[in-house]
Amino acid sequence: MNFKSSIVKLSAVAALTMGGLTTISTANSSHANVQAATNNTVTINYVSGYGIAVWNNYEGGHTTGKYLQHGTSWKVFKTVKDSQGNTWYNLGGNQWIMAKYTVAGTVAPKSQTGSYSSSDASAVINLAKQQLGKPYVWGASGPSSFDCSGLTSYVYSHALGKNIGRTTYQQINAGTRVSLSNLQPGDLIFWGNYHVGIYLGNNQYIHAPQPGQSVKVATISSYFQPSYGVHVK
Repeated sequence: MNFKSSIVKLSAVAALTMGGLTTISTANSSHANVQAATNNTVTINYVSGYGIAVWNNYEGGHTTGKYLQHGTSWKVFKTVKDSQGNTWYNLGGNQWIMAKYTVAGTVAPKSQTGSYSSSDASAVINLAKQQLGKPYVWGASGPSSFDCSGLTSYVYSHALGKNIGRTTYQQINAGTRVSLSNLQPGDLIFWGNYHVGIYLGNNQYIHAPQPGQSVKVATISSYFQPSYGVHVK
């Protein structure tokens, strides 16, 4: 499946050598097809060490092979919405990024997510723990069995009344992505786009692992390293 939120690990050197893009420290507004300069800057707010793709068109386009690293800032020349209602920023010429992976201004705060209320986090975690020991069944979303995203959708729906979608592909867009160092209890925690659990705090999470196993608590480790978290809105 082709996702516009695809990520690529890249070095800071690569982030600074992408031709045609205008960082806040480089003046370059000579692109002929820029319709209106906004004099705004945005900062990439994704996951430390990773970047977001630059696209050649905001509607049905393709990736250009360039990626903007988390924490870097870029000048925006134009803002548009596509047919799906997604906001895109033009960085000059045929170079577009999705606005949802940025924050306004030139300095990215340590966290853009705020905090869950203690009652919300407790409700999510307590309900998740009530599912411990229930078997993994592919496609199941409770109450007697679950697959990984079935568990998370069930917990958020019944604990907070939030619809985060049924699949991992939907749930990665259910809120703001955060790095592993900024995880908060109650956040979703993802391994790529194929597995999801709920972060409990103290480096632990709860999930429905795989066929033949049951819902259980596990500890984050390098053997099965998560990719990022999502703070549900």
